[in-house]
Amino acid sequence: MEIKLTPIATVRNSRKEPIDDNWSAIISEIELAPHIPGEALNHIEDFSHLEIIYYFDQVPAVDIVLAGRPRGNPAYPQTGIFAQRKKDRPNTLGLSTVELIQHQGRILTVRNLDAIDGTPVLDIKPVFREFQPRGPIRQPAWVKDLMKDYF
Repeated sequence: MEIKLTPIATVRNSRKEPIDDNWSAIISEIELAPHIPGEALNHIEDFSHLEIIYYFDQVPAVDIVLAGRPRGNPAYPQTGIFAQRKKDRPNTLGLSTVELIQHQGRILTVRNLDAIDGTPVLDIKPVFREFQPRGPIRQPAWVKDLMKDYF
C-alpha cells in the first residue's frame, strides 16, 4: 500500500537544526500552502491550543532505529521506538500540541512547536477538551528527566 500526503503548510522559525532542548524560546509561524484557501483557518482563533502533525523531512532513513536508550543515555532503559517520541521513526511523523498565539490571514503564530524551519505540516487540528485523556497520565520516571529542558 502506498500512501501519498501533500503538505498543507510550512513551519517558519529561527531553529535551523533539530536540537532536542530549549523549544520554549522558539515562536513559530505556520503558513498555509498556496493550494489551501485561507478560509480553512476560519474561527481557529476560538481555540487556545492546536495539534500539529508534521513530517520530519530532514531525518536520514539510515538513522531510523526501532529500539534504543532515549537520547543514548545509559541511565535510561532500552526502549522501543513506539515508547519514545524521538524524530527517528519508521514514518518520520511528528505531533505537537501547541499554544495558538495569533491567527492572521494565512499564518498561525504558535508556541511549543518542536519542528525546525521549513518543516512540512500535514494537518492542523484544534484541541478539544473532550479528546484529552480522562484520568491520570502514567509515564516512567526517566521521561521527566529527559524533558526537564525541552520546553
